[in-house]
Amino acid sequence: MKKYLIVGTVIALVSAYYFFGLDSYLSLQAIKTRQVQLESWRNAEPILAGLSFFGLYAVVASLSLPGAGVLTVAAGAIFGLIWGVLIVSFASTLGASLAFLLSRFLLREIVQSRFQDRLHAVNRGMEEEGAFYLFTLRLVPIFPFFVINLLMGLTSIRLRTFAWVSQLGMLVGTIVYVNAGTQLAQVESLGGILSTRLLFSFALLGIFPLICKRGIAWFKGRRLYAKWLRPARFDRNLIVIGAGAAGLVSAYIATTLKAKVTLVEAAEMGGDCLNYGCVPSKALIKSAKVAHHIRNGDKYGLDAVELSFSFRRVMARVHRIIATIEPHDSVERYTDLGVEVLCGYARLLDPWTVEVKLKSGETRRLTSRAVIIATGAGPFIPPLPGLDAVDYLTNETLWNAFANLDEAPRRLLVLGGGPIGCELSQALARLGSEVWQIQRGARLLPREDADAAAIVEASLGADGVHVLTGHTALRCERAGEEKYIVVEHEGQELRLAFDALICAVGRVARLKGYGLEELGIPVKRTVLTNEYLQTLYPNIFAAGDVAGPYQFTHTAAHQAWYAVVNALFGGIKKFKVDYSVIPWTTFVDPEVARVGLNEQEAAERGVDVEVTRYDLDDLDRAITDGVREGFIKILTVPNKDRILGVTIVGEHAGDLLAEFVLAMKHGLGLNKILSTIHTYPTLAEANKYAAGGWKRKHLPRRLLAWAERYHSWRRL
Repeated sequence: MKKYLIVGTVIALVSAYYFFGLDSYLSLQAIKTRQVQLESWRNAEPILAGLSFFGLYAVVASLSLPGAGVLTVAAGAIFGLIWGVLIVSFASTLGASLAFLLSRFLLREIVQSRFQDRLHAVNRGMEEEGAFYLFTLRLVPIFPFFVINLLMGLTSIRLRTFAWVSQLGMLVGTIVYVNAGTQLAQVESLGGILSTRLLFSFALLGIFPLICKRGIAWFKGRRLYAKWLRPARFDRNLIVIGAGAAGLVSAYIATTLKAKVTLVEAAEMGGDCLNYGCVPSKALIKSAKVAHHIRNGDKYGLDAVELSFSFRRVMARVHRIIATIEPHDSVERYTDLGVEVLCGYARLLDPWTVEVKLKSGETRRLTSRAVIIATGAGPFIPPLPGLDAVDYLTNETLWNAFANLDEAPRRLLVLGGGPIGCELSQALARLGSEVWQIQRGARLLPREDADAAAIVEASLGADGVHVLTGHTALRCERAGEEKYIVVEHEGQELRLAFDALICAVGRVARLKGYGLEELGIPVKRTVLTNEYLQTLYPNIFAAGDVAGPYQFTHTAAHQAWYAVVNALFGGIKKFKVDYSVIPWTTFVDPEVARVGLNEQEAAERGVDVEVTRYDLDDLDRAITDGVREGFIKILTVPNKDRILGVTIVGEHAGDLLAEFVLAMKHGLGLNKILSTIHTYPTLAEANKYAAGGWKRKHLPRRLLAWAERYHSWRRL
């Protein structure tokens, strides 16, 4: 009711302004005609005249009515330069603040809820640098002041900041206009006040806040680096610590850009993805999937076979695949590319100096203009009593531990219901283990929508995995050779025996031992960086899992580009890292892939979305391949085809997602996907049919009704 009342009042005031022809009084010619009368009124009632003019100006500015420029000139003609500037300066600030509040009260909630994702970076920027940005706009009168008032109301800038910055920023323009008003007889138009030279001067003045910003940044940097002795010259342009996905891509880009770069790695080249994560797990999943197909041959009109195989050979294949891919990330390859690769432990001594303890025993000190920390992440080990006594495994240790087993562990316990836990549980169950999966939360894959997680849980159950959700691990016990875990569910304890336990409850950034503490670089689960991936020290960057917020190989590579370009060319131009379209896939069977918002996140954030779902059981290729389980779910802006997020559950979901990732990245809507030819019969047709489902809900019903009448008439 308050909003309706305010809107009604604003509409009434604006209507009255035009209905009674008040706009005719706020023209330059009208002011010039009545100049003598206005001056006489000022002389007779100076206080009343000043207050009345102040109030009129504030109302015009608050309602964003045309005429503020004319009133500013009139102030000079009526009250002179000093009093005119004082009146207009404070009246314009009051009016601007009222317009700001109207915009915030009436429009901000709607705009922020509908465009929350897009405005997140704007809001953060306004919180951090809103005063500078607003000051710049206020200094340049080319930008309509009323537009600035309304737009600022949609952001998160504080009213107090808005008011004082506006007061200061509008002062120069106010003086110019009021001073022109003192010579009103010579002023022919408002455009004449702002000559080309004056506008150019204003434009130069608009750069002033940016110069101030650079100056403040320089001063802060000088204070920050004051306690360190800067090298007289640098040995290299860039040092990269860590040779995982982020580190390798950083070194590759830097050397391609002809920079002198050193890459330091203490363990295996390729990091987690090659040695313990993406590569070995997907090799294992493939073998498990083939075994599953053979065991269920009757589904395809073949004989179901009781499978016999050597688990040792399966693991040997995993290690062969790692060895096959390993040259892509090897020391030799990067040395050939021009990267200096050092095998050792790196530690920051100061913002430019890195000490490397080589595996050969030698110690080297290197200096560089910039450093990228890309040390990755490792498995999180929960503080579970007795865990150390049962020889637990992680995704880093299981590959060697299982390499010499003729059979998969008979009784396997997987702790954790996230992507790693689900992938390993299903794969090892298909390869012969009796798997118990313990998840403390109410369901598996808590970041995914409930319907997607339900399909995964059912699939794991069909493969023989005993999924225990809502179970909290209390302790591990050992009695001779027997190992046990005790879990609690609804007040009841359950004791489970196992032969091997895989701890898959998450990953933590590697932060210790690199000198971050000594330099005072803030960390909170990850290294804290700004939008340019800079740490506390502008020449030290972080990328990949150690920086967050996503722990994916493709995100690490994405961040690496920004880190390198900002490290090498940040003095000229810096780029804010873009997280607007981040895809990911959980490689269970069926796969779960998503990009952007899902229903769960949309509800948590209060984002209004329209949901379109297409079930794969109706797709020809899914029927022929026997992979009918799953769906495509698309979230769009209500009544528009702009994609906010997509979740796909099904065969090759990660591959199918790519079309939507491309569409979201480049602003292509569902109509574009619908109008694109997709090969028949393929799984990719599902994307088109999903888009078609959205289109059917938005058919032009009235136009079709007229078309029906037209066709009926044509049959007469």
